[in-house]
Amino acid sequence: MMKPKVLVIDDGVDSWHLLSTALKSHDYYPVWAADGMQAISAARHQQPEAILLDLGLPGGDGFYVLERLKSNTMLSAIPVIVVTGRDRKEAEERAQRLGAAGYVQKPINVDELITSLQQVLARQS
Repeated sequence: MMKPKVLVIDDGVDSWHLLSTALKSHDYYPVWAADGMQAISAARHQQPEAILLDLGLPGGDGFYVLERLKSNTMLSAIPVIVVTGRDRKEAEERAQRLGAAGYVQKPINVDELITSLQQVLARQS
């Protein structure tokens, strides 16, 4: 069986290492985009099952990337989980309004992240 592919959009190498290790250990296949520009083309080419999106990105704020993903007919069905260190109340409401399927606060709790991922993927199938 193919491992579900998860696109991680985060400019932090440390975040990437943490997330990719967590994803691999739970049988996901992580791919990476480091900024907003790469994110859209990576989503197009990789066609991931889910996207983990950091909000603080060079080359396009994460909210902008989320809007772009959701307005693209090829990509709009991919569930996006916002992963951020920003103020939760404000960021979570806006993320949901823009179509995010989930929200995980940094510093990342791996169990919470994986649970959130499993929930959004279960809704997809």
